[in-house]
Amino acid sequence: MRMGAWVGVLLALGLAGLASAEEGEPTTGGAQPASATELNKQLSNPVTSIWSISFQQNNYLIKPSPGEDLRWNSNLNFQPVLPVNITDDWALITRPVVTLFNSVPYPEQDRFGLEWSRTTAFGDTVLLELVSPGPKLAGKWLLGAGPTLIFPTASSERTGQGKYQAGPAAIVGYLSEKWIAGGFVQQWWSYAGGSRPSVSQMNFQPFAAYFVGEGWSIGYSGNILANWKADGGNTWTVPIGIGVGRVERIGKLPIKWQLAAQYMVVRPDEFGQKWNFQLTLTPVLPKLVRGNLADPSSLSFGMGR
Repeated sequence: MRMGAWVGVLLALGLAGLASAEEGEPTTGGAQPASATELNKQLSNPVTSIWSISFQQNNYLIKPSPGEDLRWNSNLNFQPVLPVNITDDWALITRPVVTLFNSVPYPEQDRFGLEWSRTTAFGDTVLLELVSPGPKLAGKWLLGAGPTLIFPTASSERTGQGKYQAGPAAIVGYLSEKWIAGGFVQQWWSYAGGSRPSVSQMNFQPFAAYFVGEGWSIGYSGNILANWKADGGNTWTVPIGIGVGRVERIGKLPIKWQLAAQYMVVRPDEFGQKWNFQLTLTPVLPKLVRGNLADPSSLSFGMGR
């Protein structure tokens, strides 16, 4: 399927979800609609019980090499979170990340010297499946583990790695009345996919936020990256960052917006990310699959409660 067709399908699914969300305001377990602060807490929770879709725009300033000017690398990610109960005490959480576009600068040598060009195309897709115990078992602890996969869906060799990849993922965290903190790690190894270089990489996402009331939160932002195949000093990307977000309601539809900035205190010498300026929009959806997978007769689908 071509990039345009994929984008059309994904955006149609997102818009359908937004339309359906307007018809029924979600709750977080009770009959009354959840408060903005409670929704913010759940949307900050990687093993939440509520459904949502996120559109995350990243704008990286990268340093191609010493002596070169900074250049922009932008991408837009589509990130649904779709938890379904396995039993009353366990959940399966599906978290795909689809790169709707990745805009990559690159140098080309022509007869006049080195010139810069840009490719903007569909990127690779991540699929994460987490099994997580519910609050009855874990209390305020946030726990989850499962497989994570990367599929080479990029429509240009410059916007993806061209490799099928797989590995483990795990989450450990704690959610209190006023704050959340924890870590979320994914490791991938390539196992198939043409003649492109093999891949071994990690993404570690510390998460921490303080909920200040009225739907507002402030906290850490950034992903720590490791490319285990890179030369010594080019292995790590380590950001420090801050994000500010709030849950608003547009009619009956709750949406969380977040603005964040990150500075990479450690980064590769070649094409290392120096800054990232990030905007995330996350509409909350009604839970479209209810009941337990272990008891198929309990399952129901759609927006009914």
